[in-house]
Amino acid sequence: MTNTFLTLQGVSLVLPHGKTLFSELNAQFDGRPTGLVGRNGVGKSLLAQILAGLVLPSMGQVLRVGRVHYLSQQAITESATVAALAGVQPTLDALRRIEAGSTDVADFDAVGERWDLPQRLQDALQAQGLGHVDIDTPVSALSGGQAMRVALMGAMLLDADFLILDEPSNHLDRPGRAVLIAQLQQWSQEPGKGLLVISHDRQLLNTMERVVELTSLGLSNWGGNYDFYAQAKAQQAENAAEQLQQAKQERKRQQHALREQQERQQKREVRGKQQGQEANQAKILLDRQKERSQGSAGKLALQQQAQREQLDARVREAAALLEDEQAIVLHALPQLAVGARVVAELEDVRLPFVPDAHHTITLSLRAGQRVGVLGRNGCGKSTLLKLLAGCIPPLTGVCKQVARSAYLDQQLDQLPPDSTVLELMQEANATLPEAELRMRLAQLGLGAQKLAQPSGKLSGGERLKAALACALYADPPAQMLLLDEPSNHLDLVSQKALQQMLAGYQGCLVVVSHDDVFLQQLSLSHHLVCTEQGWRMEAC
Repeated sequence: MTNTFLTLQGVSLVLPHGKTLFSELNAQFDGRPTGLVGRNGVGKSLLAQILAGLVLPSMGQVLRVGRVHYLSQQAITESATVAALAGVQPTLDALRRIEAGSTDVADFDAVGERWDLPQRLQDALQAQGLGHVDIDTPVSALSGGQAMRVALMGAMLLDADFLILDEPSNHLDRPGRAVLIAQLQQWSQEPGKGLLVISHDRQLLNTMERVVELTSLGLSNWGGNYDFYAQAKAQQAENAAEQLQQAKQERKRQQHALREQQERQQKREVRGKQQGQEANQAKILLDRQKERSQGSAGKLALQQQAQREQLDARVREAAALLEDEQAIVLHALPQLAVGARVVAELEDVRLPFVPDAHHTITLSLRAGQRVGVLGRNGCGKSTLLKLLAGCIPPLTGVCKQVARSAYLDQQLDQLPPDSTVLELMQEANATLPEAELRMRLAQLGLGAQKLAQPSGKLSGGERLKAALACALYADPPAQMLLLDEPSNHLDLVSQKALQQMLAGYQGCLVVVSHDDVFLQQLSLSHHLVCTEQGWRMEAC
């Protein structure tokens, strides 16, 4: 029997402004590698912090067995040194103070039995192929894959029993993702170890033994890996839609029957009144008959009201099963010129910030081409997009931007954080009325409340949708769309919506991504691959 490491008991979380994010969550997380999925903004990261003991729930409790180590999305970007990223900086600082003469009990408690921690950390770096790195090396000097290896190494050095990772594969190249998956599989094989991974990475989720989903309705345990979850989820959505349709049809039928019943009752009342008047009955008898009739009508009205409320409740219950599957609709995009027209040209261009001298490139991009840019971290993929967008000049060679382009970097810097999405849309398209712009944004899941917020307050997925909307709905629209890791911050439903949005784009599409599953859905015409011998364009 698998030991239980983390148990949620009636856990609820109410945000400071009064919104209930989730309530009455009950679940167990044991030694099985588990993927936690859910829509952007549903509270996955906050739930992970509650599980790790970093955030207190508003109600309920979490039972923990063993030491829990939590690695946040921001750990790599916010950590200054290798020691801080590994999570051992406080222990090392305490050890250094003791070596300098400190007798503070708190320092000795912080060190505990880990007097050999510096040597263990250096040995671990050597084992991971990072022998050139020491504990004080800045994290900024590491690649994304190297930084993730350091972060996971810290969990092992701290003798964690349960590991919680929040989007660990973001910004990792293919080799980095492969190393991450291998590390997590090795971790999970150790006796008594637990693993919870919050991710939208379908390749990573397919290595999990079960998938747990957090929605506005609570936690659902699906079992199996991502493929199993996706198939079961699709079947549930189909069943829920059928159930909703049946509930609506039954409500319509019952409402028709209630109207007929009410009409018959009214006809009986009219006939009774006429018969009483024709029979010339005494007033007291007529009054009693009227009271009985009104009483019957009142009872019937109450019964019908109760029936209507019951029917409405059934429809709401059926609709609730589909609440998390609200479709994201892309408005029809303008027709763009396709064919042999060149939209950008590079001739013997050497990229800046790329140390390898052989990294020169000659390239011609044409309308309608759909290109996936592949290569290891640091080879110059993002730099290439910036150059194509005209943001930076080449070191040598000629770069021509023939058509209007839209460039979305990983940080979405083109969205001023203090401007609202509606303001940005109005700047991009001054011809459409505000109501039309609001409608199009609402179809992408950006409702009135989101439109009123500064873009800097939105989630990563919401910001990407806003940036794409500004590019796709611009007047005039961009003839070339340059996207740098666009799927990194999107939940699974939004990834599918993004794929659908890009499927309707007719201009030249150039996408940098390490997500093979995502790229496979884009109907790419070419791969632009960076190799040790230079850049190479390959037809798909």
